[in-house]
Order: sequence, then structure tokens, then C-alpha cells
Amino acid sequence: MERTPPDRDRVLESYRDGVRAIGVFADRVTDWSAPTPCAEWLAIDLAGHLRCVAENYLEYLRDAPDSRLAKLFARDSAAAVLIRQQARQNAAELAVLPAEPGGDRILAFQVSASAYADLLPDMWDRTHLIYRGAKYTVGDHAGAACVEWHLHAWDLARSVGADYRPEDPGLLVSAWHWGVPHLPLAAGDAWESVLRSSGRSPLWPGGPEGGERRRPARLARRAPSI
Repeated sequence: MERTPPDRDRVLESYRDGVRAIGVFADRVTDWSAPTPCAEWLAIDLAGHLRCVAENYLEYLRDAPDSRLAKLFARDSAAAVLIRQQARQNAAELAVLPAEPGGDRILAFQVSASAYADLLPDMWDRTHLIYRGAKYTVGDHAGAACVEWHLHAWDLARSVGADYRPEDPGLLVSAWHWGVPHLPLAAGDAWESVLRSSGRSPLWPGGPEGGERRRPARLARRAPSI
């Protein structure tokens, strides 16, 4: 069956919405040592992760199609191998970040994430990486970035006792399926529940409108960012 990519304008809008949402909830954090739904991360760790990921995404975009991420995926390694390698990278980068306030980490995230967004329109159809013979474009990766930001907006919201529901959750699920080749997302997965509804009033295809779905109380650390 032919795949249909998520709509470009919706992806761009959702990307900027995710960046804004992170900023909104970060402004509400009064204790950066507060826990988050990422079981091993405090809010300060999440802020550092966001800074690292945004900086990496900007690097990958500027270097496409020859980025270090593209070279990693070009080996066609098994998904489990890619996940471990990216988990080690994420942990190593977070470990060497300078000691800095959470707000400073969020500001650095916003600078890199906004620069990424500014470059996207002119690079949308450029090859981002090739994995197991399939080409993934910059636009495909932008959808994956949307997923990253909205998931972590939810994390920050929960750390301040709030809830969060993306404006276009269906787009995010589609973007995940389309743009994250090594992390297939099954219906009912805890992350999909977060993307679609943040655990409240989910709008599932064929499912009940406004019914309650069990919210994962604490998720394991997120799968590594693509």
C-alpha cells in the first residue's frame, strides 16, 4: 500500500506549536528537581535532553544527507542496535552539559529548535537519511521532531501538575509512523496514548469519544530520539 506523508503545512505548524508548548510549561516550573514521567529524569534532566536533541537535530539538518545520523542509519543495523547506540549518545551528551539553570537549557533549546524550523521549508524534500533501502526526507524527520517536542511538552506539563493535549494528535501519530523507521508504534502503546490524548478524552478511530483511557502513571525513559 502506498504511503501518504503528513501534510507539510500541518507538520510545520505542529512543530512550532510543540516548541511553544515546551516554553509555556517551562515557564511554570518552579522546582527543576521535580520528577517527570520519564522515570529516570528530573525536570532539569529533561531540559538538558531537550537542549541536546535540538542541537543535534539542527546539526543533522545542516549536514544532510551526510550527517553522522545518516551514516549511522546507513549501516542498516537492527532497530535494537540503533536504539542502544542512540541511548548511549543521549546519556553521554547529557552527562557533559555544564551545570546551568533549567531556564537556560530551555532557552538554548528554543534557539536551536527555531533555527531548525527556519531552515525546514527550503530543505523539505532533501534526503535526510536512508535506512534499509528506504529514503527519509528532511520533511519526514520534521514530523519525528514534532513528536519529540509534543511528548516532552506533556512531560513538562506533568512535572508541574498540569495536563497537555496536542492540537493535532492524529498528525503526530501519522508523523511517528512515517518518520521514525526504527521505532514502530503500535495502537495502544503508552506513547501513542500520550500523543493522542495525554490520557484524557482520547479520540481513537472507531473508539468512544470522550471516554477515559488509562494514563501511564510513569513511563520508562523515552525511546532514544531519532
